Amino acid sequence: MKQLILLFSAFLLIAGFTFPTKNTSNTVSETSKGYQVGDVAADFNLKNIDDKMVSLDGIKDAKGYIVIFTCNSCPVSIAYEDRIIDLHKKYAPMGYPVVAINPNDPALKADDSFEEMKVRAVEKDFPFMYLFDEGQKVYPQFGATRTPHVFLLDKNRVVKYIGAIDDSRDDSTIKNKYVEVAIERMEKGQDPDPSFTKAMGCSIKDKKAKRQRSKGKRSTPSLQRSPKKGNS
Repeated sequence: MKQLILLFSAFLLIAGFTFPTKNTSNTVSETSKGYQVGDVAADFNLKNIDDKMVSLDGIKDAKGYIVIFTCNSCPVSIAYEDRIIDLHKKYAPMGYPVVAINPNDPALKADDSFEEMKVRAVEKDFPFMYLFDEGQKVYPQFGATRTPHVFLLDKNRVVKYIGAIDDSRDDSTIKNKYVEVAIERMEKGQDPDPSFTKAMGCSIKDKKAKRQRSKGKRSTPSLQRSPKKGNS
């Protein structure tokens, strides 16, 4: 029996096995690249288009936050701009402001530079904060992959809903207003249902991610052709 215990211990050391530990901080899920529903989002400090730094904790009297990763250049984001404005106008007075964040690298998309963000905000008269994720440090924490991509948080920054604003790019064919329904349920003390939908939009432009994808393609070995019959 003693020998079996020693052998098992040696196996654990060789395999590098570690027992799972409880995530007491309950922040980024270890099973995904970013937050899952029920995780607590870390606060951030990003520059707004008025050149002031903004954090979630600094937003007074918030009952929750409609965090939306969006940008200037994506046609899907542009199609949703009016709906994002409407979300803020409807729910900010109730304590749920829109906090829009541009995650794109302007070196890959010049239209998404901080200066162009200011121009677009004036053109559309954005009533909400429009923050720049300089250095692209915040969007990977959230696990955002598209623009637009919504993360609805409660006042304690607990993630309550992740996904799309609604179910149609064409506002004349919308059947399910996911974010609005989620907030209405939260107001009743209920959890959003659904709490997760697939975000539809443009991929986030990130040089690091692009290099990694290119590196992965280069390192993939090409398939060798089977030798023709008769060849040795």
